[in-house]
Amino acid sequence: MEHRALSRLAAPAVAALLALTTGCTGDTVQGRPGASGLRDPYFPRAGNGGYQVDHYALDLDYDPADGQLHGTAVITARAEQGLSSFNLDFSGLSVEAVTVQGAAARYNRTGNELTVRPAEDLKKGEVFRTEVDYSGKPKPLADPDGSKEGWITTGDGAVAVGEPVGSMTWFPGNHHPSDKAAYDITLTVPRGYEAVSNGELRSRTEDGDGRTVFAWHSPEPMASYLATAVIGPYKVTTGRTPSGVGLYSAVAPGEAAASTGPLARLPEMVEWGSGRFGPYPFASAGAIVLPAGTLGYALETQGRPVFPGAPTSQELVVHELAHQWFGNSVSPKSWKDMWLNEGFATYAEWLWAEDHDGPTAQEHFEAFLAGDTDVDAEADSDWDAFPPAAPPGPEEISAQPVYYRGAMVLHRIRQEVGDATFFALVRGWAADHRHGNASTADFTAYAEEKTGHDLKKVWDVWLYGKDRPE
Repeated sequence: MEHRALSRLAAPAVAALLALTTGCTGDTVQGRPGASGLRDPYFPRAGNGGYQVDHYALDLDYDPADGQLHGTAVITARAEQGLSSFNLDFSGLSVEAVTVQGAAARYNRTGNELTVRPAEDLKKGEVFRTEVDYSGKPKPLADPDGSKEGWITTGDGAVAVGEPVGSMTWFPGNHHPSDKAAYDITLTVPRGYEAVSNGELRSRTEDGDGRTVFAWHSPEPMASYLATAVIGPYKVTTGRTPSGVGLYSAVAPGEAAASTGPLARLPEMVEWGSGRFGPYPFASAGAIVLPAGTLGYALETQGRPVFPGAPTSQELVVHELAHQWFGNSVSPKSWKDMWLNEGFATYAEWLWAEDHDGPTAQEHFEAFLAGDTDVDAEADSDWDAFPPAAPPGPEEISAQPVYYRGAMVLHRIRQEVGDATFFALVRGWAADHRHGNASTADFTAYAEEKTGHDLKKVWDVWLYGKDRPE
């Protein structure tokens, strides 16, 4: 009956009806809005559905004198469904214009969501280009655990750090670790300032108006929380490791101790990590040392970790370096998988000590069971408060069980399978998931497959068990 009724319509009317139901003329598109969040267990509004980003091109102009940031973000993405609209995570700054595929797009703001409506629906599989012009004075965010993240002003510049969602304070995007992309970040700052970001410095030029333009390129996929921008009168040093990995570090005035302290061993640490975990996963390594007091924590920003003042321990430098393999190259699928970042990085500290005349990993493990702070100063921590694979809430994703009990999970695997099999597992995990994402379920399945051992008791007791392991 419906077919007979439709057949009596004139051809132009049929075409118009089809256009209304599909969203456009020509190739049909069943456009619908992309989701405004990815339902992450701890940050449900983080990220957005309906597309995956391939590349960010960020052109940022910042003047520390007035704190104003002027930015243009060009986001190249692929539609995973027909899209009538899609969302970008973006906090605080004023949006001045948005285009999609070169045509002006309608947009509106609700909280930290920027909803974009293209002039024409996007087809499933279509690669599309969104350009957002914006400006204002960025403001940092407070994490659920009370720490500060986002774009943070310093006495003579600024630093941008983003774990878990602070990157949305300085550029619009799909801010969830499951959507990794390549980056080109251009920073224009007053002459006399350095501007440091991730990846390789492609060029440094003067623009004729008393400003310097720094162009940074990151070809390897990067989760947005690992992106950084640091501006100030930093001292820059460059070099290479013995195996040829490029080094680029920036140290704030007053933090000269970084050049002679634990950070001076970074080239040696990169070589050591490559031996333990497999080839270093990025084109360059290095560090950014902020003025003391700027942040209350270090962060493993990709290729170039940020430290809150000159590092005072080798373990801290090793920890952030190890994240380049575990967290940065192999990134979590959700924030619930944080122990895969922090457990591996903490265990790397134990391995570094074991290989450099310090306590062995077994001695660290036993110290935590006994609360022996003579072996490990953190051994009396609240490491057994909850299972590392199930933090109670977002404020706990960086709590002690995620770090220390996470490391103990890895040591229990080592005890079960032996050293040769364990280290083959670690190298294989880093290689087989290089520049990708992985979950806890992915790791447990991988560990059992590659070792040939039934590790159910390790998972039940150490990874998921609610009681203190014995």
